Amino acid sequence: MDTIREQLNRPVVAAAVGLVLGLLIGWFLLGWGLFPVSWTDASPEFLRSDLKEDYLRMTIESFSKNQDRELALQRYNSLGEEKEEILTAVRANPQNTSPADIETFTTVVLGEPTGPVLPGATTAPGALVTSTPTTAAGGQRSLLPVVLGVMCALMLIIAGALAYLFIVRGRAQRGGSTPAMQAQDLSRQAERTDYGAQGQEAPVAQFMTTYMAGDDLYDDSFSIDSPSGEFLGECGVGISDTIGVGDPKKVTAFEVWLFDKNDIQTVTKVLMSAHAFNDPTISQRLESKGEPVLAEPGKRVLLETATLQLEARVVDMNYGQGALPANSFFERLTLELAIWPKPAQA
Repeated sequence: MDTIREQLNRPVVAAAVGLVLGLLIGWFLLGWGLFPVSWTDASPEFLRSDLKEDYLRMTIESFSKNQDRELALQRYNSLGEEKEEILTAVRANPQNTSPADIETFTTVVLGEPTGPVLPGATTAPGALVTSTPTTAAGGQRSLLPVVLGVMCALMLIIAGALAYLFIVRGRAQRGGSTPAMQAQDLSRQAERTDYGAQGQEAPVAQFMTTYMAGDDLYDDSFSIDSPSGEFLGECGVGISDTIGVGDPKKVTAFEVWLFDKNDIQTVTKVLMSAHAFNDPTISQRLESKGEPVLAEPGKRVLLETATLQLEARVVDMNYGQGALPANSFFERLTLELAIWPKPAQA
């Protein structure tokens, strides 16, 4: 899930996914569901085989009445490439059509012509007349099969590109793991504080969270429950501010927050890099989100609500290197969140 979120954050991938979804919605939902294609004046070659036979029988009967050879030949050719098979089927099963009319049609219309032949027709003694089939009104071949084929090929190409981005490149990045996956490994490996060994009351909840550069969607949250399973509130850490431009984001501050179900507001403090904390412009801007706090290894930050108390400890941290000011953005940050219920006041 984290891999997909990271890939969708890339403009190229997002555009490709949007194109595929647009094709699917336009093709199936709109094209086939809400606004299906309506056929008008289509060629007989698109009929079912049994209906093609009925059409040829009517053509033969019409020719026996009006003796219009050119019209009969045009109708015969409009059956497309299967016209000879259809004629064989009608000969074998004439139904209400006179066998004599069928033979006359075959001899006069499809035999050696006695008058002008339709454009594109070729004849030979004792052979059937063939001509370029017309597949739609006006003699134009329908482009629908071509368009559908191109769309299918395009969708297959896009699907292959997305599969490559999600699977092949995702595994190749950072030895086969994403920044979010690496952060989870660091959180599992980090040593938690044993408050009981320090003579303190054990917290009702204790969490470890890690940010790694490249996890642009970093936003960890945890549910706080009592030992009996009662919901007490929530807490978490997320990106508060960045510096510079480009990908991945250069995170310069994090929000540590605590929600108490018995309180009307969420308490927030902003954990800042040394550069952001010492820059008056950045510090004052972020002050509206919560009390600014300088991030330092081992630093403990206290948040209190009506009935809960949270201690956030900086377990490990490392600044990134680059063209930006020194100590301005985080390469890695691991926090331990410990929560206790506040003693009831008399």
